[in-house]
Parts: sequence; structure tokens; C-alpha cells
Amino acid sequence: MTEVTDAVAWGVGMTASVDRWADVYRDIHANPELGFAETRTAGIAASHLLNMGFEVTTGVGGTGVVGLVRNGPGPTVLVRADMDALPVLEATGLPYASTQVSTDASGNQTPLMHACGHDVHVACLLGACERLAGSRDTWSGTLMAVFQPAEEFGDGARAMIDDGLYTRFGKPVVVLGQHVAPLPAGVIGLRAGAAFAAADSLKVTLHGRGGHGSRPEASVDPVVMAAATVMRMQTIVSREIPAGETAVVTIGTVHAGTAANIIPDRVEMGLSVRTFSTDVRGRVLAAIERIARGEAATAGAPRPPDVELTAFFPAVVNDEAACARTLPALRSVSPMIVDPGPVTGSEDVGLFATAAGAPCVYWLLGGADPAGFDGATTIDEIAARSRDLPSNHSPMFAPIIEPTLSTGIGALAAAARIWLQQ
Repeated sequence: MTEVTDAVAWGVGMTASVDRWADVYRDIHANPELGFAETRTAGIAASHLLNMGFEVTTGVGGTGVVGLVRNGPGPTVLVRADMDALPVLEATGLPYASTQVSTDASGNQTPLMHACGHDVHVACLLGACERLAGSRDTWSGTLMAVFQPAEEFGDGARAMIDDGLYTRFGKPVVVLGQHVAPLPAGVIGLRAGAAFAAADSLKVTLHGRGGHGSRPEASVDPVVMAAATVMRMQTIVSREIPAGETAVVTIGTVHAGTAANIIPDRVEMGLSVRTFSTDVRGRVLAAIERIARGEAATAGAPRPPDVELTAFFPAVVNDEAACARTLPALRSVSPMIVDPGPVTGSEDVGLFATAAGAPCVYWLLGGADPAGFDGATTIDEIAARSRDLPSNHSPMFAPIIEPTLSTGIGALAAAARIWLQQ
């Protein structure tokens, strides 16, 4: 296996060809937008695609953009990038760091940041589109570039599909894409089979009986109920899921109360669940409801809790044969291809493949400074170094520009071309 230090040498001298897209990346990073509000980002994508000679349609599934290059007979190949940002206050200190503030779905003011790297995804797909549009003599068929809204909500891919993506623009033979991650820049991670976890988002509302903070005996305190529920839910994975299976249960939000001396009458909790099998998913969801109901009953709650599934998208399953076909293209770009193992992060890109009845090939794009991985030669050593780095959704997440963009542009272009061979 090639050492990561080779990736550093490979990246030297590659910046000149991507300076334009580096500027686009910095601009998008400094101006993030929440899901279904990516009007500025969509406009940037559409404008560049038009200048490259694409047929461009905007407003697909809300703010989605579809660009087509019809280049003679052959298959249609879909290459996708997501565009939305997160409600995170950026702490990177970069000269192009976001200072943007927006209003979320609940009407609250929130800072914005591209803390998951979707700005990288957009810049890389635009660079790949430019490369493919400028070399039409090397491929034949139809290139479909999809810039998707609202991946973080889990609704964006479905919204584009429901808006007639395939009836309006044709069905692809394959769905390709990538996600930047804290692997060394220049490295690509590809796993055949179940590659990214299924994701469930839930809202659990615990009902108490409000009262004065000085008289807890006259109330049923939902904050104490929530504390017990949060702690008990930590046993779902450790005590109910077999060691050979994988699941993640995270309680990301807990909202209650208005003042220190008022016992509220309810607590709302937001949960995120990641699984790879339908059996484990069913067990986890059943345990969440059972624990919430049990703790409410133990506390003497006036009514059972409400457990609401607010979002779901399935695991991303990379087709084995399609991965084998795509791998030589990725090897032509990256000095090191690794199997990252099952990734507990989730993605709705697989919905594009399922709806089209087409295989999916979705890989990780390294975005971390390779200098931090000197001497690492195995995926275990890389993973150990990665654990100490800011990862996706961190306010400190900041992929280095090079060789991240060079690799990402090259990988998308090479992968699409290998499926568009004459």
C-alpha cells in the first residue's frame, strides 16, 4: 500500500489548474445557505454551467440545479454534489470564514457554516464539469450534473426526484459522487456494499406538570424525566445491540423551560440514529420508544410521551460491480485508495440510485493536511490520526484547498468518463 507521504509529493504543483475553482470554493464557504435556501449557491452553479455550454434547469426540487451535456449516443451518467450548509458558528479563523446569520425553520436566528464540506463538493463538481465539457472527443453519452439542496435535512434528493428529475431529464445508468472527510488530502476511500449508514431523526416530547421551582412536590418535573431518559438511552447500543452489529444513538438537542424558578410542563429532545441493517434499526427505534414510555411512567407523567419520526433515509449501498468498474478511474487520480469500512455518517445520495434502478458509487475524498499523516501506511493508522482532527459538523472543520480540489475534480471527471466511454 502506498504511504500517505506519497500523497504530499503528488499534490505539489497541482494548484495552477484549480485556482479558479479554489476561488469559487472560498466564495461559497464564506456565504453558506441552509437547505432549500441555497439560491445564491445554485445561481453560482447555474451560471458556470451555462458558460460551459450545459443545458441548465434551475428550481428542481426547490433550489436544485440540473445541467446536461448531450454528447452523442451513449448512456446518461449522473454526478452529484450537495449545496447546503449547517447552523454552526464557524471557529476556523480562516480569512474566508463565514460570518453569515440566517433564520431557521423555527424562526430562530442562527449562524451558518459549511461545516460538512458541501462547498468542496460544489467546487469539485463544477471543475469536473469544465474538464468533461472541454474534452468531448474523449467520451460519448449524456453527462447529468446534479446540484442538490437540503442534504442535511434528508429531503433534498427526494424533492428533486419527486419534481420529475428522471421524467424530465432521463434516467442514468450510474450515480456517482463523493464526500470530503478527514482523510489525508489526495487519498480516496471507497467501500463496496453498505458504505454509509441509514439515518433516522426523531423528536421525543416528554410531558410533565409544570409548577413553581420552590414546590417540586406539586409538579411532575419533565427535566428530571429527560435526564433519566437520556442516560437510559445510552444503554441501547451497549446493552441491546450485538457486538458484531453497528448502531449510533445521539441526543443532539434538549429544549425545556423559560426560567430557573419555573418547572416546565414539557421537554423536547432531538435524536439521531444511525444503523446499517433493517433488523438493528427496528430494535433501536423500538427501544427508544420503550425507554421514553418507561421513564415517563416511572415519573408519574400525566400522559405518555410523543415519539415522532421526523426524517429517514436509507443506507448508501455501493454496487460491487460498479465499484470495480470505477476503481481504475479513481486510481488514475489518487496515489492511495483505502477501504474506510462502514461509515456511520449518512447521505441521501442513494435515493437517486434507487429511484433510477441504477448502481451507486460514492466515495470519501480526503481533505485533511497530509503532513499530519506522515508515516501512516494502513487505514487503521490513518483512522487513529483522523480521530484527533476536526471532523464534519465541527465548527473547526476546514479542508485544505490543495490537493483536495485537484483530487476531487479529477476523481469525478475520471469516474464519469469511464462510464461514458465511446
